[in-house]
Amino acid sequence: MPKGSTTPWSYILVRLLFKFVLKIFYGTIVVENADLIPKTGQPCIVCANHPNSLTDALLLVTSMPSKTRNMLRLTAKSTQFGQRTFTSWLIESAGTVPIKRRKDYNNNEVDNSQAMNKLMDALELGDAVCVFPEGASRYHPTIAPLKTGVARLVSDVLSRNRDDPNFSISILTCSVTYMHRQHFRSDVLVTFNPPMTFTPKDNPELLTPVQYEEIRALTERMHQQISSRTIDSPSWEFVRSAKMATRIYAPLGTLMSLGDYVRITRTFVEAFKASDDTQKSKRSAEDQSIDFTKEDNELNQLRHDLKDYQDRLAHWGIKDDRIAHPLSLRTIAMRMAIRLTWFICLFTISLPGLVLWTPVFITTYIAVRNFKKTGPVWDTFDEIAQYKLVYGLFSGLSVWAACVLFTLRSATITTFLVPAMMWMTLRWTEDAVSAFRAFMALAKLLCVGKETLDEIRMTRRDLHSRLMNLAVVTLGLPDDPEKFFVEHGGKQKGRVRSTRDSGAKYFSVRRRRKRDWNETLRLYDQVDYPEEN
Repeated sequence: MPKGSTTPWSYILVRLLFKFVLKIFYGTIVVENADLIPKTGQPCIVCANHPNSLTDALLLVTSMPSKTRNMLRLTAKSTQFGQRTFTSWLIESAGTVPIKRRKDYNNNEVDNSQAMNKLMDALELGDAVCVFPEGASRYHPTIAPLKTGVARLVSDVLSRNRDDPNFSISILTCSVTYMHRQHFRSDVLVTFNPPMTFTPKDNPELLTPVQYEEIRALTERMHQQISSRTIDSPSWEFVRSAKMATRIYAPLGTLMSLGDYVRITRTFVEAFKASDDTQKSKRSAEDQSIDFTKEDNELNQLRHDLKDYQDRLAHWGIKDDRIAHPLSLRTIAMRMAIRLTWFICLFTISLPGLVLWTPVFITTYIAVRNFKKTGPVWDTFDEIAQYKLVYGLFSGLSVWAACVLFTLRSATITTFLVPAMMWMTLRWTEDAVSAFRAFMALAKLLCVGKETLDEIRMTRRDLHSRLMNLAVVTLGLPDDPEKFFVEHGGKQKGRVRSTRDSGAKYFSVRRRRKRDWNETLRLYDQVDYPEEN
């Protein structure tokens, strides 16, 4: 069995550096099924959806345990090589293989034979290579049709080793789901799917000469695996309505892991897609007299009603939790006082550290603002996180270096004190922002008239009834989600459940224990997405 390539020092540096940076930028990174990753020495092609440009590759590199795979050889578009930028150096130093894309060469034919030979050589050494079969990063929530390059690569490697009865190669698909890919302290789910393993003996249909139908069928299997563990939606409207459905079905505070949350949301998206696709096909049918089924009409109406309900909540600045569980004026006033006091306390102790964070925030804000001007949403929003990571890394290192230089006499202390202070400030600021956001939501609740609140509550009761019928009867979801997920839900980090950690009810140094997976480091709830047109 091959032993795999030796890990270059530059790759180790990149992995350590960006594991640190990613854990600062994203509030929670949950990795599921890491035990399914083939070990070093087993040829493996890692394939994932590609919604977040270079960040996706860095996320996969840092998500794979180094004890399982010592290295993940990446691929990237050839235009990112040979430039005098940190991103270009980062890509090249990590042993990345350049791939030419037709769109970068005026849609002319391109020759990737050299790149394919490098990938095949790496696989035969027992390495893992990473390929994004969509061909390009994209902001749209739909997974694009996959290119056949991975299937053809498997076919070529198997054919080159057809005389070795012990040779095998695996395709490990991975589904990546960002709650809000470009927002600071949002959350990410990385789910590895069961690997597909191929050998010359068991898969003669993939040996050359191979039929194109076999290549297409394997590519479709990959697409289905990736799509089955993430939110694959035809539009952002479907995602927004599905998240609202999840919040009503499993109210705020339900002890759901991030994986459970994504799977429930995906279930609602798939239900809405099925109904919508049915109606589109019927509209295009020649026989216009065909009636829509009752279920189709009900599902589409439910989706539109969820959108209208979310719009009303966003208009008034209130949360579904406050509609589901009404509070008396005395309770609202008391909670407002507690939240405001907690905010003031946390913000006060955060002020010294926020002075250190200010250059980082200003630098990334200016860089991202200028980058957004370079193109439309669909061409820029998938790279915002990448810009924030790189500029945040450099500005953060500059702040740290400046503090050490200004305190040379006590540099041995400030070298460690400054990063620790910045981390604690970030944690305090997260809870301070959350407290202020809760305070504002309660304050806005007082501004809504009683008649309006009663009307919104009646709308929610109706939506809850219809959603529970859809979830339990049609989709087969648990009828008591709050109890079910406590007893049977995922145990991934993000919901602190151990005896030692649960004692810290109001604060945890390691991470914010979110009640809402939609939460980011903002003074308002992020429920909308930029329009693509």
